[in-house]
Amino acid sequence: MIGIVDYNAGNITSVERALKSLGIEYILSKNPADLKNCDKLIFPGVGDAAYAMQQLKETGFDVFLKNWAADGKPLLGICLGSQIIFDFSEEGDTACLGLIKGKIRHFDHLLSEDEKKINKIPHMGWNNLTRKNGGCYIFDQVPEASDFYFVHSYVICPEEDSVIKAYADYGVQVPAVVQSGSVVACQFHPEKSGEPGLQILKNFCGGASC
Repeated sequence: MIGIVDYNAGNITSVERALKSLGIEYILSKNPADLKNCDKLIFPGVGDAAYAMQQLKETGFDVFLKNWAADGKPLLGICLGSQIIFDFSEEGDTACLGLIKGKIRHFDHLLSEDEKKINKIPHMGWNNLTRKNGGCYIFDQVPEASDFYFVHSYVICPEEDSVIKAYADYGVQVPAVVQSGSVVACQFHPEKSGEPGLQILKNFCGGASC
């Protein structure tokens, strides 16, 4: 069974719609206890990192997710959920979950002034990916030229390059898929990325780990 973490900061409706279209059964809950027996978790998110972390702490999902990852159980972060799995976000100077080592930085601190004129912030729209470090199982049966939908102003900056499994070019290399152990995350929105995105969700929900 797939669990969806609902912590008042997620793009829940679109994720639910995608899973329903794939015929995948799931549980959606604001209570960690309801999800403890799930096989895999989807951790979506949109909005502000500081608010999201506050909600995670208030609901107990912060400890729950740390324990989940420590136990080697599969977790898929999406958009904001792909960022706050790292140690720290510049958005609100926020201490995050620390499931993977690294920081989240604003595009302003990564792009040159000339690049900012070409690459508007937020990064919003469709981009194809370049796979890296052997890719990941979530790309199974996903064509290499596929485009995915991005909406973000902050960029994942892992401590270890090896966790980056794909990136998008947007003035700099933007980590788009990261994976460390059982934790996988997509900076883009697979649930809003057409057939390639649905295939990624299908692979996570039914596939084996890398």
